[in-house]
Amino acid sequence: MAVCPDPAGRRLLGTLCSLRPCLFPPLLFLLWTLLSCDVRGAAQGPGEWTPWGSWSRCSSSCGRGVSVRRRHCVRLPGEELCWGDSHEYRVCQLPFYPFTFFLSQDCPPGAIPFRDLQCSLYNGYPVLGTQKTYQWVPFHGAPNVCDLNCLAEGHAFYHSFGRVLDGTPCTLGTQGLCVAGRCLSAGCDGLLGSGTLEDRCGLCGGANDSCLFVQRVFRDAGAFAGYWNVTLIPEGARHIRVAQRSHNHLALMTGDGHYVLNGDGVLSQPGIYEAVGTRVVYTRSAGLEETLQATGPTSQELLLQVLLREPNPGVHFEFWLPRERYGPFQTQVQALGWPLRQPQPREVERQPEETPVVPEAIPARVASLAPDPCGPCPDSRGRAHRLLHYCGSDFVFQARVLGRHRQAQETRYEVRALLVYKSRTPLRSREYVWAPGHCPCPPLAPHREYLLAVRRLVSPDGTQDRLLLPHAGYARLWSPAEDSRVRLAARRCPV
Repeated sequence: MAVCPDPAGRRLLGTLCSLRPCLFPPLLFLLWTLLSCDVRGAAQGPGEWTPWGSWSRCSSSCGRGVSVRRRHCVRLPGEELCWGDSHEYRVCQLPFYPFTFFLSQDCPPGAIPFRDLQCSLYNGYPVLGTQKTYQWVPFHGAPNVCDLNCLAEGHAFYHSFGRVLDGTPCTLGTQGLCVAGRCLSAGCDGLLGSGTLEDRCGLCGGANDSCLFVQRVFRDAGAFAGYWNVTLIPEGARHIRVAQRSHNHLALMTGDGHYVLNGDGVLSQPGIYEAVGTRVVYTRSAGLEETLQATGPTSQELLLQVLLREPNPGVHFEFWLPRERYGPFQTQVQALGWPLRQPQPREVERQPEETPVVPEAIPARVASLAPDPCGPCPDSRGRAHRLLHYCGSDFVFQARVLGRHRQAQETRYEVRALLVYKSRTPLRSREYVWAPGHCPCPPLAPHREYLLAVRRLVSPDGTQDRLLLPHAGYARLWSPAEDSRVRLAARRCPV
């Protein structure tokens, strides 16, 4: 009776089958017989792959080509096919860092493009069932870009000669390559069709967990016209974006004091500027919107400024920064003493779900306790109250109260936004919500989740920009029922 092979036996068989050419077929047949299971005890599950073979030679001697490696599925009677692909393709001349292989090994001037070369192989040979011959050039208007579609010169028809060779560019000006009749793009790992992308930190296939997202708004109105410092953009910053909308202008200066754009009171033209190891894309529209964008990483720090010509409505900036650089950046900004809208953290970090806070046991009140100095709040229940505050507010969101600080004339809550229902402007993950009075109504308890309707309050001089919970405003403990009510209120607001 045959014995089921152990993993070592199966690996041995896979190794022997992977040899090219495959030697000693009778010996392999004998091994297969000895290692096979009895039909009555057929193996379950998928088979196993042999190790990957070596990469083949490049399909092209210059430009971009394709290499392939193969593996084989070894399975016993009754087993399913192996899971995964038997072939893997990559771009040739893969370097040690991503994306630059698109630029390596350029073909010399005058070299015949790969698709042109394949069409020219049929020049002078009879096709289409006649003895007539043609001169062929690529035709790019056919549906399948990975077929060898060639146009007969001097005639109004084209002919498809089957698939192009692996490694042929799909279309002019794109990065896709044809493999087995399919147009595939390379991931950052160089593998065609893998779909692997760089994360915001610059790691191939990463999960954005090695850097922090810095996002802030500079709202200093400025006491005089001229250049005002907004922020430092540290070395190593990626995916930088700055935007403002006014008659003011953004300016960018390198660490050695040279302006990249809009320096010395002279406006630069919109366009692409090379600076500190990256390209800065500068746009300015007729609608007063102005943006700066750069992929990074920056090779040295930059100073972002705003050239004030009118009161500043706000300069929004954001970038991703390696974790190890965030501490020095924070220290440097604090040392410079540049004003921020609110003294609170502005980094937006993709964090795992927080562990639920278990409320502490609160002993029952006893008669000896002093009465609560804050009186009862007015009754603010009902559908009309909910509708009034939802429609008249600037923000409606689910929030967890992280802390509370009472001052003489107002109370400040630090909250984390969990779910946004309504937002007139972008809402950050952490905010301060201000309520008038030492005894605000309604009160918010730390470590509880509420559904809040708040307004945005900007002082006339522009020095304060706050989220305000009005007296007798709308703050309810969040629940699925409250979620349904507020979604219903959203549909009742007048347009």
